[in-house]
Amino acid sequence: MSEFKNTVLEDFKDVWVFCEQRQGVLMPTDFELISEGRKLADELGVRLCGLLLGDKVEGLARELAGYGADEIIVCDHPLLKDYTTDAYAKVICDMVVERKPEALLVGATNIGRDLAPRCAARLHTGLCADCTHLDVEMGIYKDFLREASTLPEEKIAGMGSAIVLGKPHDVSRDLKMTRPAFGGHLMASIICPRFRPCMATVRPGVMKKAPFDQKRADNVVISKPEVKLAASDIRTQVLETVKEARKLVDLTGAEVIVSVGRGISKDIEGGIKLAEELADVLHGVVGSSRACVDAGWITADHQVGQTGKTVRPRIYIALGISGAIQHKAGMSDSECIIAVNKNENAPIFEIADYGIVGDLFKVTPLLIEEFKKAIANK
Repeated sequence: MSEFKNTVLEDFKDVWVFCEQRQGVLMPTDFELISEGRKLADELGVRLCGLLLGDKVEGLARELAGYGADEIIVCDHPLLKDYTTDAYAKVICDMVVERKPEALLVGATNIGRDLAPRCAARLHTGLCADCTHLDVEMGIYKDFLREASTLPEEKIAGMGSAIVLGKPHDVSRDLKMTRPAFGGHLMASIICPRFRPCMATVRPGVMKKAPFDQKRADNVVISKPEVKLAASDIRTQVLETVKEARKLVDLTGAEVIVSVGRGISKDIEGGIKLAEELADVLHGVVGSSRACVDAGWITADHQVGQTGKTVRPRIYIALGISGAIQHKAGMSDSECIIAVNKNENAPIFEIADYGIVGDLFKVTPLLIEEFKKAIANK
C-alpha cells in the first residue's frame, strides 16, 4: 500500500461497482449501480467492472453482467462467506491497488456505509456519501443543473474548471457526485480532483435499473484473481447471524404509494387510517413526508424524500403534503402523481398529474369509494 501512487490520475481507468451479496443473494442496489455505472463508463470511454466478494459466488456473476458490466471480478474465499469489515476492506483495497480503477461505486446500505469509508481511508482518496445523482460528461451535468437547480444560466454555462491548490483544474473527467446537504435543504455537487479512485456511496432506489441483456450476460468476462487473506487479517469473528423479524414498509418496491404530510395534523390517527385504507384498496403502501416522521407521527421507514427513500411507483398519492423540494426530489419520477391539498398554491401541484384542492379528510373517503367502484367494475 505504501507504493500505491493515487495522484497519477492517468494511471487509473475503468469504473468499478462493489456488488453486495448476503448469503448468496444479490442486493437490488447492485443492479441499480451496474446500470448507472454503465452510463458513467460510456461517458468516460472505459470498461465497467463488477467486484463480487464471497464464498462460492461465481454463479451470481452473469446475473450482474446482464445489467451492463463488461467484466465481473469474483473474489472467492471461505473467509469472505460472512461480511466482516477487515476482510472485505483488505480484499477490495488489494484489488484497487493492483488494477487501479478510476471510480468505485458502493451502495449506501448498512454494509456499504461501513465498508466504503474504511476503504477510502486506506486508499487515501475521497469518498462522497449518500449520493443521489452522478455525472461525468459536462453537457449532461449542466442539463441536470438546469433542471434541478436554481443556478442562473450564465453560471451553469461557464462551468468547466475548478481551482485546486490555487491552479485551474479541468473537471471534464471528474465524477460529479450530487448529494443532499444541510438536512436535505440543499444539494451539493462534489468532485475528487486530486486522488483516485473517486469513491461514492449511492442511496438505494435512486438509480434506474436497466433492462436485462442476456447477450451481454453470456459474453461477460469473469475473472477470479488470487485472494490473499488469512484469519489473522480479521479481528472479529461472526459466531451467529440472527435475523430480526420486523415488518418494514417496502417503499422502493411498491407500485402504489399513499403518502401523508403535515395536513393530517388536526387528526393524526384518522389521517393515517384514511391513508392506510386507500393504500389497501389500491394494494399499495403508506408513505410519509419528513415532517410527519420528525413529529413522531409515523416511523422513519415510511419517509419519502432526499433524506428518506427515493421512489418511482406507478401511482403516488400525496395527502396533505405541501411539496417541499426535498420531498419532490424523492418522488417526482413517479408515473402518475395525485395531490390533495387545501392550499391551491402548494408546490406539490407543480409536478402533480392530477390535483385536488380540498380537505383531505373529505376528499380521501370519496377517493376510496370511487376506486372501490372502479375496481369492482373492472
